[in-house]
Amino acid sequence: MSTKRRRPSTNQDRERGQPRVKRVKFTLDSVALPSITTKGAVFVTGTGDVGQLGLGPDIMDRSRPTFLKMEHEVVDICAGGMHTVCLTKEGKLLTFGCNDEGALGRVIEEDGEYEPGLVDLPGKVIQISAGDSHTCALLDDGRVFTWGTFRDSHGNMGMTVNGNEKLPIQILNDQHVMKIASGADHIVFLTRFGEVYTCGCAEQGQLGRTTGRGSGRTARNGVGHDQIVKLLTPGLISLKPSLKLHFDDIWAGTYATFAKVAGSSDVYVFGLNNYYQIGLKATTPQYTPVKSPEYSKHEWKNIACAAHHAIALSKDGKVFVIGRKEYGRLGLGEVEDDAQVLTQVLNDKNIVAVGCGASQSFAVTESGDLYGWGMGTGGQLGTGSEDDCLVPTLIKSKQIQDRKIIRVVSGGQHTVMLAQLPENEQKPAAEPRKNGKQSKTEDKMETDEKPSAANGKTDDSA
Repeated sequence: MSTKRRRPSTNQDRERGQPRVKRVKFTLDSVALPSITTKGAVFVTGTGDVGQLGLGPDIMDRSRPTFLKMEHEVVDICAGGMHTVCLTKEGKLLTFGCNDEGALGRVIEEDGEYEPGLVDLPGKVIQISAGDSHTCALLDDGRVFTWGTFRDSHGNMGMTVNGNEKLPIQILNDQHVMKIASGADHIVFLTRFGEVYTCGCAEQGQLGRTTGRGSGRTARNGVGHDQIVKLLTPGLISLKPSLKLHFDDIWAGTYATFAKVAGSSDVYVFGLNNYYQIGLKATTPQYTPVKSPEYSKHEWKNIACAAHHAIALSKDGKVFVIGRKEYGRLGLGEVEDDAQVLTQVLNDKNIVAVGCGASQSFAVTESGDLYGWGMGTGGQLGTGSEDDCLVPTLIKSKQIQDRKIIRVVSGGQHTVMLAQLPENEQKPAAEPRKNGKQSKTEDKMETDEKPSAANGKTDDSA
């Protein structure tokens, strides 16, 4: 029998003139965060019954983009399920909207806050993210603070083992984080070493580090308290060591996660795929990271993913949609089938930003025009009507006329826009508030919009 060949020792290598080279650890010098250099004016539209529009307690809804007067100059925006987050040029955070589970990060007496207020944080914020009932902030020194709570099909999970966190707490303390992303009930962290951590609800596979059987809080391999600790504590996604993968970008969908491989166009995905929204052929939840053939076809600037559809912006300014067709959320007109592959829309436009809410989608052109499509009930499209739009529709309003939109985000039934203003231009006057409250628009949400316990959340977890 032949003897097994041994690797030469370091001394043997040196004798041969070939010193053994140490493996250099992968590090990220920078990542593509949203630009925070352009000061802008904030505009809102949609339903604001718990203050998510920030227009005060007398204004419950708006059907067209309406200027939101604030003392601070805003450079970035983020929409949670029923709350809104704004980042100022000084790196401070403003929140408003629903606070029944602590998503605003500040002490207020009521469950909702109708006007923007500052969150107390120990440093300069460079990125923000928000989910259904939580908010997250990344500081310029790599620290991450979060507050609020996660939910699953059994109800409130808490943000930590102590329960809901009403004020900011530091999370993932031993890592330098480069980028954050929030789904409805999970958070994704990209570290300086190209590693991806996740925490929160795992029921649809969005954490990428459990099996289907081990994804719930009552899993056999960790019942009760121990399982909650496992899910709420940030952990590395499950990857085969032989792949030796590092990542340089991340995005989070409502119930899904996307991670781009460093130096490659390959995108690994995990989470809910019942309408092909993460680009896999099987419509069962994906619990561990797997390469998505669809999303690996392009280099992406941004991927925005709701519960059942996604809109993606390539680095060359093209916009693609995939997933469920109801209410026109894909912008493909009258179509018989859901989009099983990424399909281009607005082919004749150069797009610079995209966003999506529960059943609506948006795209911003290079010239600053805003297009929206999908469900219009509640005024979240900003068209002035509650009609659904089956194709991309130019959003017009006196208040955004001749103003360049640079960013758009959307929650359940409200949308927030950031418009660029020249330095020498006055901000638009705020619309006078009415004396009485307006009635809340009746919700037209479909009965099967929320996935079942097997493929998503139940009504009890809304």
